[in-house]
Amino acid sequence: MNLILLHPSDLIAKNLARLKERRYQHIRQVHNAKIGDELRLGMVDGLMGAGTIVALSDHDLELEIQLQHPPPEPLPVTLLLALPRPKMLKRILQSVTALGVKNIYLINSYRVDKSFWNSSLLQGENLREHLLLGLEQAADTILPKIFLRPRFKPFVEDELTEIASFTTAYVAHPGVTTTCPYHQGEPVTLAIGPEGGFIPYEVDKLQSCGFTPVRLGERVLRVETAVSVLLSRFI
Repeated sequence: MNLILLHPSDLIAKNLARLKERRYQHIRQVHNAKIGDELRLGMVDGLMGAGTIVALSDHDLELEIQLQHPPPEPLPVTLLLALPRPKMLKRILQSVTALGVKNIYLINSYRVDKSFWNSSLLQGENLREHLLLGLEQAADTILPKIFLRPRFKPFVEDELTEIASFTTAYVAHPGVTTTCPYHQGEPVTLAIGPEGGFIPYEVDKLQSCGFTPVRLGERVLRVETAVSVLLSRFI
């Protein structure tokens, strides 16, 4: 936890916050904190700064806070990700959040198991938990937005052209000859399929929306590895 994230509900006065449970335990056990210690803080979807511990008990602590600095700039990438299995999705959400992605579309694909869409992980608070872990890791405060699109064809035909407009659009696809280039600071829309990749029909539909198929190299990577490697091209 490289940043202690605050929520509006933590405030007990204008510049005073009270923390309990997981964050309290982390501050006590990892930081070995005591009264007068200063910690790096950020308000979810708000500013960053510091807080000084002014009160400490066996079950909570109070911080006098000063939040003055903006969070890091977001990564200018919109991610379209074929819904992976829930265990993998947890890790991917934390990673892409830490890398600064702010718009994530979880989409369907022929190779996505239908049962994945019934996972309790896709409920709002469960998704939020893993986004918060990514923010804490990266010392960021702005939560990504997640959009669920369980029907591939309507999403591509009705929404995708507008989503990808004014960006360079790529679809990661094994077997093509074009290597994914590097883009620093340029808006990108990136589509990543399931294990085994998108089927040809899906690649054709994405190409009709302006997506260029690209690869990383000769090696075939797991989705969670490919996501991080691809996004590193745009940092």
